[in-house]
Amino acid sequence: MKIVILAGGSGSRLWPVSRKNNPKQVQPFLDDDTMLQKTYKRLRRGFNVDDIFIATAESYIAITKKQLPELPQKNIISEPYKRDTAAAIGLAAIFFYFRNPNEIIITVHADHYIDDEEEYIKTLKLAGKLAEINPGRGVLIGVRPAYPETGFGYIKINGQFFSLNDRKIFTVEEFIEKPNSEKAKNYISKWEYLWNPGYFIWRVDTLLAQYKKHLPEMYKSLVEINRALETKNEKKVIDSEFKKITPKAFDYGILEKADNLLVVPTDFVFTDIGNWRTAKRVLSGNKKNAIKGKVIELDSSNNLIYNFTNRPLTCAGLKDMIIVAVEDATLVCHQDSAQDVKKIVEKLKEAGLEKYL
Repeated sequence: MKIVILAGGSGSRLWPVSRKNNPKQVQPFLDDDTMLQKTYKRLRRGFNVDDIFIATAESYIAITKKQLPELPQKNIISEPYKRDTAAAIGLAAIFFYFRNPNEIIITVHADHYIDDEEEYIKTLKLAGKLAEINPGRGVLIGVRPAYPETGFGYIKINGQFFSLNDRKIFTVEEFIEKPNSEKAKNYISKWEYLWNPGYFIWRVDTLLAQYKKHLPEMYKSLVEINRALETKNEKKVIDSEFKKITPKAFDYGILEKADNLLVVPTDFVFTDIGNWRTAKRVLSGNKKNAIKGKVIELDSSNNLIYNFTNRPLTCAGLKDMIIVAVEDATLVCHQDSAQDVKKIVEKLKEAGLEKYL
């Protein structure tokens, strides 16, 4: 059983801290550890270092090695181009299939905050065991909703499949994209609706059969990569084949088309640190404001105020705001506009200000 941490995203919604060459997963948003380091340390509580792998962009390899010096070089799976999660997971699957077609892989994300790490590890191991005894099926983890979240996708589970270690296992009825507030409030009162954190568990031969069926062009490229592994042409073939791939999210390309999925419900709460508002939710707790760095505030509440400079940052009379200052840029926005930070990054690019990206 191998764990693959997906760590190739750019994190544009967390600009100006997250940058093209220093993305969110290698930045210390929550404390002194980066999100990649926190995810790795969390997994080390239950898995050996040799069983943990990182799938990341080629341009992030150096910083990944620097932040995880314990991790062997061979445990970093390099993507020469960003082609979304279906390609990233497919490349990882080929990497393991070449060595052991019956290998079980678990994919997790580098940018998640987990409230109950013991339950997290326990659930991952259970899901891996489930995939071992049901090799023709993929396994998902579904989180019981703690509140009516509109920013997550949901899994609607169907009848009970069977029990394993006193845990009930279910089949999938359907996937639901981010719902509106009314639907989210309805889902939280019903047992069959679970958050989808995007943790996927498969035997690699079963997973690649899904690519052959649902993403045949991508599968052809993966087959060519498989033939070239551990030859003198390995890097050249990976580069050329990866370049051909049309970007596709794993959820849309594989998951929503598969009919062989099982779900393990769990109670740990995850937070996808995908924008400044979710970072604020984790950091604020019971505090009046979430503050980092040299900050002087007056009569201000429910703000995230991050200052990564040596200059003092001051504010007065603010509420529900996000303020992030770094040496060469500053972000100021209302928390309800946190998703629009990605649009700001696009505006900077259009204005020819790429040096700030």
